[in-house]
Amino acid sequence: MTAIPHPVDLATRPEVTAFFDAQTNTVSYVVKDPGSRACAIVDSVMDIDYAAGRIAYHSADEIVAFVREHGLEVEWLIETHVHADHLSAAPYLQGLLGGKIGIGDRITIVQETFGKVFNEGTEFQRDGSQFDRLFAEGDTYTIGGMTAFAMHTPGHTPACMTHVIGDAAFVGDTLFMPDGGSARADFPGGDARTLYRSIQRVLALPPQTRLFMCHDYGPNGRDIRWETTVAEQRAHNIHARDGITEDEFVRTREARDKTLDMPRLIIPSLQVNMRAGALPPPDERGKVFLKVPVNAL
Repeated sequence: MTAIPHPVDLATRPEVTAFFDAQTNTVSYVVKDPGSRACAIVDSVMDIDYAAGRIAYHSADEIVAFVREHGLEVEWLIETHVHADHLSAAPYLQGLLGGKIGIGDRITIVQETFGKVFNEGTEFQRDGSQFDRLFAEGDTYTIGGMTAFAMHTPGHTPACMTHVIGDAAFVGDTLFMPDGGSARADFPGGDARTLYRSIQRVLALPPQTRLFMCHDYGPNGRDIRWETTVAEQRAHNIHARDGITEDEFVRTREARDKTLDMPRLIIPSLQVNMRAGALPPPDERGKVFLKVPVNAL
């Protein structure tokens, strides 16, 4: 197994509350320090009626209500990566609750790639400056009395990070629940072999480490779930359990990716999320538009 950048603090057990968005099968989290009112919000969702071109904040408002009801203090708004299947509500939450917006420092690669795809021009900054903090491999940060650290786990995208907070790790799209396997690796900058190696880094965490997924689709009709452990993944993950080689994983992942349609919300999601959840700037009339590239994705 590949080394991890810091020891895992299994003695610290953050209080994790999940919020499931059925429209995008996304799970957002409020992660609370057990010794204070400090918390972080991971992978929030902004609602969009794509056909009508309308933005709403019903999902985010559930989190706002929870934070206020429990008197929590938001210190961080963490994005595990630039999502292609939902829009981030981070700026909306920041405006109401505070906190710093953080993402992996390889966001600059994603911005460069999709800045070209969406013909954003020179006014679109490709240096990650839309975010308050860019996390590099092994960077640490605090949530109240807890120390968290970031692990670079690319493969799904170049900028994917896993955030380890006490005995909990938030893996983004690096892994799904054991019966779901792993996320696709065919987006620009994605790579199945790189994803396998990132998964091995996650599975090198202590066996009892709690793992929290960003998505679940209820394979074979089971109830939606989002929490598992390293031990459970190593024993049962259909794509990456112990004994499955890198070459076997790559063959399985690449074959499956060829059968997948593009995510329904990929076009608005990428344009918004590479801006830290902000909408594109309005035109001279104050109107905001999302672009639809033709034959570019």
